[in-house]
Amino acid sequence: MSRIPTHTVEDAPAASQPLLQKIVQSIPMGRPANLHAQMAHSPAVLTAYTSLRAVLAEHTTFDPKVGAALTLAAAAGVGNNYMTRIASRLAQMNGWTEEQVTALTTGTSTNDAKIDVLAGLVREAAANSGNVTDATWKAAQLAGWNDEQLADAFAYLGATVFTAYFLNYAQTDLDL
Repeated sequence: MSRIPTHTVEDAPAASQPLLQKIVQSIPMGRPANLHAQMAHSPAVLTAYTSLRAVLAEHTTFDPKVGAALTLAAAAGVGNNYMTRIASRLAQMNGWTEEQVTALTTGTSTNDAKIDVLAGLVREAAANSGNVTDATWKAAQLAGWNDEQLADAFAYLGATVFTAYFLNYAQTDLDL
């Protein structure tokens, strides 16, 4: 059972209403997902969430397909079912097949070795409070990922962990 009230655009705190309205306009459901409706209870939480997403959209070195893979790998590492479902849907919308979505979730091969290595790094970091082994880091470098891209991968990890931890914290009911 959810711990934090869910809101509509109309009954959300005034500072959350414009952000929640913008979210509603960008998703096909026509209403806020439980995730967003609960985050709206705290304008600080909703602002942090939307800011993380906006910064990723504007400043990342990755195309949306790679970003979706990293989000899914991080969600799998954190182990939150709601976040994994969101990330799976996002991955499919960005061109990953159902088989590849399963592979990104489980850590098996997507048939793209370079993506698999980076997704593995992010999954490992998500499962270990941000820690990765030197071998995992070196494998990502050897696969061709540069320092800027490895730093950018952390932004996807951070945004996903923020969201998944909120879902755990609020015990958000699955509505997808």
